[in-house]
Amino acid sequence: MTTAPVVAAVRSELARAGDPGRAAAQQAYMKSAMPYRGITAPELKALLRPLLADPALQLPDRREWEAAVRELWDGATHREERYAATALTGHRAYRRWQDPDTLELYRHLVTTGAWWDHVDEVASQRVGPILLSHREEVTPVVLDWSQDDDLWLRRTAVISQLTFREKTDLGLLRAVIEANLDDTSFWLRKAIGWALRQHARTDPDWVRAVVDEYGERLSALSRREALKHL
Repeated sequence: MTTAPVVAAVRSELARAGDPGRAAAQQAYMKSAMPYRGITAPELKALLRPLLADPALQLPDRREWEAAVRELWDGATHREERYAATALTGHRAYRRWQDPDTLELYRHLVTTGAWWDHVDEVASQRVGPILLSHREEVTPVVLDWSQDDDLWLRRTAVISQLTFREKTDLGLLRAVIEANLDDTSFWLRKAIGWALRQHARTDPDWVRAVVDEYGERLSALSRREALKHL
C-alpha cells in the first residue's frame, strides 16, 4: 500500500509534537496497551485542523479516503493516530461519504477500538447521523448490532441516538435497550442509563415511565443515570 500524503503528514506532526512525560500519564489513565505521544485533545485538534483542510492533502475519492483512514487506524503505533483517523472520517471535506456504505468502516473502528474513547464518538457522531439520514436502511443494522456478540457494537447501538432529541425513534431506542437489559457489563449498563438520561432532556415523562416499566430488570447503575437530572 502506498502511504497517502495526509497519513504521512499526520504521523510526522504527531511525532514532532509529543510530550513523553505526559504520554505515560495518558496511557495509564486510559488503561491503554497502545502508547500515547502525549498530546492533549485541544492540541491534537489544533494540529490536525490545517492538515485535514490542506487542499494538497485532500483525498479525491471514497476508496482513497477509506484507505487512508484504515492505514492511520490499523497501522497506528500511538493512540493519537487513531484519534486522527476518527477526525479524518468526520472532516467536512468527506461529508458526502457519510452514508450507509460507510457503516462497515465504522463497524471496524468500533470492534477494533474496543474502548469508550474511540467507540463513543463513532457511535454518536458518525453512526448516529447516518442513521438519522437513512432510517429505513440503517435501523435494521443498528438492531442487529444491538444483539451482536461484540460488546462495543451493542454499546454503539444503544447510544447511536444521543444527539437526536425530538427526532429520536422511541421504538428503536426501546428495542436496543431491551436487547441489553440483562447484560451485566458496566459499559452496557452505563450506555443504557446515558441514552435514557439524554432523552429525558426532551421527554422526561417518557423516560420516567420506561424506567418504572422496566423495574428491577433495569440495573441500579442504569436507573441512577437515567434519572440523574429528573
